[in-house]
Amino acid sequence: MRQVPDRENRNGLTVEHPRYAVIPKVGMNLTPHTLYRAMRQRFKRLLASGLTVDLIDAHYFYPDGVAAAWLAQEFHLPLTITARGTDINLIPRYARPRRLILEAAEQAGAIITVCQALKDELIELGGPAAKITVLRNGVDLKAFRVQDREALRAKLGVKGFVLASVGLLIERKGHHLVIEGLAKVPDATLLIAGSGPERPQLEALASRLGVADRVRFLGSLDQPSLCEVYNAADALVLASSREGWANVLLEAMACGTPVIAFRHGSVPEVIDEGENGFIVDDEEAAVRAVRRLDEVDRRRVRAAFERRFTARRMAKDYVKTYETLMSRRASAA
Repeated sequence: MRQVPDRENRNGLTVEHPRYAVIPKVGMNLTPHTLYRAMRQRFKRLLASGLTVDLIDAHYFYPDGVAAAWLAQEFHLPLTITARGTDINLIPRYARPRRLILEAAEQAGAIITVCQALKDELIELGGPAAKITVLRNGVDLKAFRVQDREALRAKLGVKGFVLASVGLLIERKGHHLVIEGLAKVPDATLLIAGSGPERPQLEALASRLGVADRVRFLGSLDQPSLCEVYNAADALVLASSREGWANVLLEAMACGTPVIAFRHGSVPEVIDEGENGFIVDDEEAAVRAVRRLDEVDRRRVRAAFERRFTARRMAKDYVKTYETLMSRRASAA
């Protein structure tokens, strides 16, 4: 984190990264305050330089959305907050964060959730249903696209049936379940993209199950490299126990690759059974789904993606939300 610059330029836009303190063990309750103080100081400096701010847009409800709500209240600005997963389906289990999340939700002019499941959970918590809009994530069609499979398989040195598992190497992502399933799919190769603390345990598991020679750990990959992995694979398997909206499913589908995912959260909103993949409830069902992959046409997978999950569509929906909120504010004034 120390390598992140204080200020950088991305595609002609100036991006600032204010530092704020995160204190171990007690940080959950204090971080909204330290984030708000850091943002407030930077925000006042930007305003003093002549910057005009029309709206604050926060992504992730806690601590980001809470700190943004305090900032918007102090400077009398409209606010949108996007819920993305753990900020709604896990953090509100704690009383103080839950109270602050609901206070921020009441203050926001518009709330966005990246899937219907998160909207339902936020309403169940007591969030204002009338303010909530579901805007599903999208993927850049240029970054993730169909490429020459055989050429990429040769480049990666894989043959035969290939599965991919993508995400941080932590227990929640379920890579261990995919490795266990691999033991029941003879001659298949598993490509695991991601880094994290569970790698030694996953390597040990693969050795214990006798599949170490069929599991390749690729480490963290950039988007072009991930695109190559998706194209080379016969399917992406997502065994996470919890996700807000799993972008890896969209990335794979944009490459024409079928997906197999455990049933939770937004997964039923992404996968059409037999059209772009399969939804499963356990490891045995995942193995059965692997054996049905020849039923899925890769061309249909990409076509279905283009109808529903492009980044351009997502961007237009966000702009519409901003414009509606600004128009409502202008009318009230």
